[in-house]
Amino acid sequence: MRERLLAAEKVKSIDWREGRLYLLDQRRLPQESVWHCYDTATGVVQAIRSLVVRGASAIGISAAYAVVLGLRARLEAGGDWRGALEEDFHHLEASRSTAANLHWALRQMRERLDRCRPGESPLLALERQAIEIHQSDREANLVIAQLGLEAIRKYQGHAQNLLTHGNAGALASGGFGTALGVVRAASQEELVECVYVDETRPRLQGSRLTAWELEVERIPVLLNADAAAAHLMKVRGVTWVIVGADRIAANGDVVSQIGTYQLAVLAMHHGVRFMVAAPSSSIDMTLETAELLDLEERGDDELLEFDGQRMALGVEVFNPAFDVTPADLIDLIVTEKGIVERPTSEKMAALMSRKHLH
Repeated sequence: MRERLLAAEKVKSIDWREGRLYLLDQRRLPQESVWHCYDTATGVVQAIRSLVVRGASAIGISAAYAVVLGLRARLEAGGDWRGALEEDFHHLEASRSTAANLHWALRQMRERLDRCRPGESPLLALERQAIEIHQSDREANLVIAQLGLEAIRKYQGHAQNLLTHGNAGALASGGFGTALGVVRAASQEELVECVYVDETRPRLQGSRLTAWELEVERIPVLLNADAAAAHLMKVRGVTWVIVGADRIAANGDVVSQIGTYQLAVLAMHHGVRFMVAAPSSSIDMTLETAELLDLEERGDDELLEFDGQRMALGVEVFNPAFDVTPADLIDLIVTEKGIVERPTSEKMAALMSRKHLH
């Protein structure tokens, strides 16, 4: 399975070449593929804030490379480079508040810097650490894909209709994707009849990104309005909802793309299985429950304007970017460390105590 997934890899959004970071501008997809080159940490901060790069894992990987860029600039400038580098860490930490992978990756980079031995090049050490973070995310996705595939096969051993929301694919990760990694693996085993993709309002990650990824992979896909999800579950025989996560709390609550919570409620009503696929770096064991998290809200224009036209006048807007799916609505959380069924605090703690399966 690993070899076949590697052979099928056609999409990526992050590339590190000759000491520079290249990011695929996800705002421009699917109309055009535009890559931007970054050689400063400040530039990467802006890329994260402006959604050039998005997806929890992709943000974390990009931030790790940004630390390398920042360190190189600080070393060249001389003086108190450690103190100056702290400014880069601070700006990166503040670039997106919700993605647990961002803070996890920055902790990894800090810890590696602290472990530098006398005479060791901190720049080389941090570059190797960033590359390791990138590569380990791809490897984690491969394990998640295999475990998710096995769960789908165990539930029903024939081709099934799947539903996904947002974009948890190769574009949002170091490669292959989490939710879409599972879909890719299931498709290769001929376990996918069709993948239904929510548009995912208001940023349209489903229609712009996920549908495009599946088309590139030649996986059968049908795009639907978010509001059609309940109807689809009732009349189209959907067996699984498969989504990614931006953060998972210690009790198994999941923070993900706005609209995920309502899918979980609908899935429970219709007897549809609900799977969350995410690397263990998305799990925040310091967060007791996701209800304690301040969820990011985005600008009014995403709802008030469409194609340059004002759609509403004189009205206030509530535009959250994420919602919380309670643990008791989730059937499976699939990570590279293993699977948690019907998550609880005890089960999540046991998962995090394991070593990686890969």
